Amino acid sequence: MTETHTVGITGAAGYIGSRVTKNLLESGHEVVPVDNFHAAKVEAIDGTEVLDGDVRDRDTIAEQFGDVDILFHLAALTGVEECDEHVDEAFEVNVRGTENVARFCRSSGTPLVFPCSMAILGEPVDLPISSDHPRDPVNTYGLTKRLSEDDIHVLAKHSFPAHVYMKSNLYGHHEVGGQTVGKRTVINIFVEKALNDETLTVHEPGTQARDFVHVKDVARAYEQSMDFLLGENDDGARTLPLASGEDMSVLDLANLVQRVTRKERGYEPEIELIENPRGEEAAGSDFSVDTDEARDAIGFEAEHSVEETVRDLLSEAE
Repeated sequence: MTETHTVGITGAAGYIGSRVTKNLLESGHEVVPVDNFHAAKVEAIDGTEVLDGDVRDRDTIAEQFGDVDILFHLAALTGVEECDEHVDEAFEVNVRGTENVARFCRSSGTPLVFPCSMAILGEPVDLPISSDHPRDPVNTYGLTKRLSEDDIHVLAKHSFPAHVYMKSNLYGHHEVGGQTVGKRTVINIFVEKALNDETLTVHEPGTQARDFVHVKDVARAYEQSMDFLLGENDDGARTLPLASGEDMSVLDLANLVQRVTRKERGYEPEIELIENPRGEEAAGSDFSVDTDEARDAIGFEAEHSVEETVRDLLSEAE
């Protein structure tokens, strides 16, 4: 890629947003990074200050992103527990905020990339999971993302091109300015507990499967979408499953962390099944995803594996 662009990013100080911003800056793009710092991981990225802004404010969106070539909308209230505890805020940020962004893109014709999460599906019923899978979210977070997916598809029609990522479960860490950036996703939590020789607690039944994709792989996808959308003349939104194809149960994941810990650290953390505090949760034992859609559309393929990442995290820790 030789052409550079001006890229707007909401949620730029977060777990994924900071990595996306870093990648783009390293590739020579001009970036307009914005965050309301609710769950910020950083304040600046490679010398570029993250601007204060909130997607719930339509005027701010227009002012800060008026000159961008493409917009990556990553700002959200994330996590099942946080959304269930703050339902009104979840709808304000995730639904109204996304609608504000999409309305700006509609009025300006600005291409958009937005992650809506596999949480929009609920319990998988058609395997492998594709973009056409029925939507039946089982929690507030999934519902807000489902509504946002609809909004973008409706508003993008005949107005702007968009990619909507049906993103699977994230894991891994990355570095920004010498600072390690991570999030309490299940793999990261298991590794942290293993390093402290603490019990790996698995929510019952333990057989619930997920596809796991590294944060660095997801960040790369944004640049791949950008190259496609800025060269695309057709308006309208397309939803793409964004996954590694590496699915396993939570109990299998705990067993993997236990085994690698024994090899790399010389001890073996215990594993304990506990009652699931979330109540309703997709608990199927198969979460296979059709990765051909993203590969064919934007050339996306995962480069990181769970076992390799777990081994690196455990072996490199002091």
